[in-house]
Formats: sequence, structure tokens, C-alpha cells
Amino acid sequence: MRDRKSNRDGFWIRSGVTLGVALAALAFSACQEPPPLPPAQPTLNVIVLPGPTTWFKGPSGTPAGIDHDLLARFAAERGLALKVSFADDANSLVEGVAKGDAQLGAGGLLRDEAAGETWTRGYKATGLAVIYNSERIRPKDWANLDGATVAYRTRTGIGEALDDVIQAHPGIVWKPVDLASSDALIGEVSDGDIDYAVVPATDIDAARNVHLDFDVAFAAGPERQFAWVVAPGQKALRDTLDAFLARAQHDGLLARIAERYRAVADGLARLDAGVFQDRIRASLDQWRRTFQEAQAQSGIEWRLLAAVAYQESQWDPLATSETGVRGLMQLTAGTARGLGVVDRLDPRDATLAAARYLADLKRRLPAHIAEPDRTWFALAAYNIGMGHLEDARVLAQRMKLNPDLWSDVRKALPLLADPKYYVNARNGYARGGMPVAFVGRIRSYYDILLRSEPERPPLLQALLALR
Repeated sequence: MRDRKSNRDGFWIRSGVTLGVALAALAFSACQEPPPLPPAQPTLNVIVLPGPTTWFKGPSGTPAGIDHDLLARFAAERGLALKVSFADDANSLVEGVAKGDAQLGAGGLLRDEAAGETWTRGYKATGLAVIYNSERIRPKDWANLDGATVAYRTRTGIGEALDDVIQAHPGIVWKPVDLASSDALIGEVSDGDIDYAVVPATDIDAARNVHLDFDVAFAAGPERQFAWVVAPGQKALRDTLDAFLARAQHDGLLARIAERYRAVADGLARLDAGVFQDRIRASLDQWRRTFQEAQAQSGIEWRLLAAVAYQESQWDPLATSETGVRGLMQLTAGTARGLGVVDRLDPRDATLAAARYLADLKRRLPAHIAEPDRTWFALAAYNIGMGHLEDARVLAQRMKLNPDLWSDVRKALPLLADPKYYVNARNGYARGGMPVAFVGRIRSYYDILLRSEPERPPLLQALLALR
């Protein structure tokens, strides 16, 4: 049996009686009064198109991304349970929302201005750009593409944004494609399977170190706004979402979330990214099981550990720095002793110990620091020590910045090398620029690994599916 309940904002949400509640009621005899049923929590049903900045699995294994953080915040404020299903492409997402399979669709969609009633207000601006395979001659404008094929993803708002261009350049072969993400389309261009494509500039930034053989040709038009598509008949929900997004823009929430997931490609040259991808193909198999064993023991995601190890030693188990740190994870002698490591050059022992240490650093951070900032803070402490990290958080607070956001604390850390600031720091001088660069490069390596390496080995994935 299903009933319809209204939340305090007036939009209708379906809820149901669970099997467990029904069985509990049957456990009472006919003459015994059953306890009152708990009120059902209203549900917000969302269809999501995953993407590398909008909705993805973060370093702690939980969902992360701009759309995720915004919708989770909205649902928490309204007392709604967030129920998520995933679409394979934008076309199926939009059709699913139009049929009423969900109240809302999200995930890197550009607002369709012509269908404004079914879209929320925009929450983040992006330009559009034409990309090309870097082995080709770079086109300067649309006229250079006469006779060429230009692809774009269907039902994402890009086709509507290109209406005038399409009409003005009939000699171009326009190719709408059903691909899961801009990242996939960029990959097609980088691999040479598609000549040219139009994609959002924000997605280009996130893909630069993953797909190495593409580049930007020219801007494809004025900025457009990312937004969410709302099911027909959900005007009250749309208005409530619009009010939430307006407030988030006014109070800085949107800017803080966007900064949290800003592409970190600028911290890693494309040449370095190419070398790293070569090392993945040549060397990662040797250490994969060690990193996965460390994840099983510590809870630290194996691809993050692989990124740390590459930053520390380029996966060289015999690496020794001029400062005396050694091994795959570049442990100091004191840290190794504290973790019970007898031989820092034993890659398995060093990796398991480093994973325990990183997990301990995460536990020692204040509980209210959320992911993914919690992981970035732990990495900074791994590099510079918890004491100096806390000094930077205190300094950030004095600077009217948020001490619980990595994007703010990373501004304070380099100041610990300035006597004007470190004289008042509890732990004194620190080369605070080092952990900022350390975390930035690990994030870049981790981003590449997230999109090139499966979360679990295929056999383990299959076994888990049977449970």
C-alpha cells in the first residue's frame, strides 16, 4: 500500500510502508494494540548522471561532487531522504524525469532556456569550447570546420546553445551523441575517434591530465549555466530549489563547494601526467595487491595510497631522499619506529604502516571536518605534521577564513614560513608551501587513477555482487 504525503513546502512526495514495519505489526496478537507506526520520512528521488566534478565516489568511498553536496545539503535542511538512481546518458535522465520516474535530474546539465519551467535556476556558469585532437591542425573558427564532423552530447543543453551556430554553418556535419559524460566525449576526441567536439570548459579543465591528446580550438559561445531538470507538475519543488540555490549563492555556499571540486590539473604539467600514465601501465601491477591489502586493513582507498606512493617515490621501493627518508612510502626513521616498521625498504611493511598512519591522522582530525577536506587535511599532516597543520587552521581562523575547508587552510599554510606569522604559531616555523604542493599533486595523480583503474579487482567485484 502506498500513500501520498506532503512536506512543509507543499510539493508531494511518495512514501511507502516497508516490509519490516508490516511484519512487526503482524507479530502482535489480534487483542493486543500494536505500537504506532513511525512517521515515514519524505523522499526526494533524483536521477543522477555521474561526472568527475558533479557526482562521483570520493576518497572515503562515499559520494562527492558539486551536485551531490548541494543536493545533500538541500535534503538535510528540508528533512528529506535522498534516494538516488543513476542514468547511463543525459537522454535517459531527461526522459526518466519527464515520465515521473524521479522528481529531479542532476549531473552536469546546462539549463535549457527555452524550457525554463522544467529547470531550476542556474547554479554555476561555464563557457563552451570546441576541442580537437592535438595531432590535427588547430581550427581558428567555425569557418575552418566546414565539411568536418563536430559532436556534442544530446539533452545536456549544448545542442540548444548551438542552435544559431548550427543554422549559420550548414556545411558542418553536426553529430549529437549519447555518451555518459563530457569526459567520455573528450576521450573520443583525444583517441582520434571523433574529429571535433563542443564541451563545457569546466569539464575540459578536469580532463586535461587524463586525456593527453586533445586541446582547445576556440570558444563556442557565451557562458551557460549548469542547472537541474525538474519533473512536470513539481513547480513547488522547483521554486523551493530556486530559493535554496539563490541563498547558497548569496551566502557563499556555492562558491565554497565549487572551490572544493575545482580541477587540480594546474598543479600537474601535462608532461608529468603523461609520464605518470606510462608508469601506471608499466609498474602499477607490481604494487596493486599491496595497496589493496593496505586498504583492507586501514580503510584508506587503494588508489589514494598509490597516488601517495607515486608522489613520494615514483613507486621505487629503494628510493632514498637527501633528507634520509626511505622506501616506497618515504618514511622517516622516527615514523617507521613509531609504526613498528623494522625495514623501511620492505615495500609491503612500509605501505601497510603508511596506510595505518594516514588513517590515524584522519581519526585525529575534528569530527566535524567533512570529506573530501578531511582526506586533504590528513595528507597535509602526513607531509608536515599535525602540529603545523593545526597552526595553519588557527591562522586561517584569524584571517576570517574557514579552518575546516582545505581551500581556505591552503592559503594560510605558506604563511608559516613568514616570521610575521610563525612567531605566534605554537609550533613555530614551517615550510608551509610544501604540503600545499604535496596535496595538489596527490589529488592530480588520484584523479587520474580514479578514472583509469577499477575500484576493486574484477574477481572481488563479482564475489561482492553475490553477497
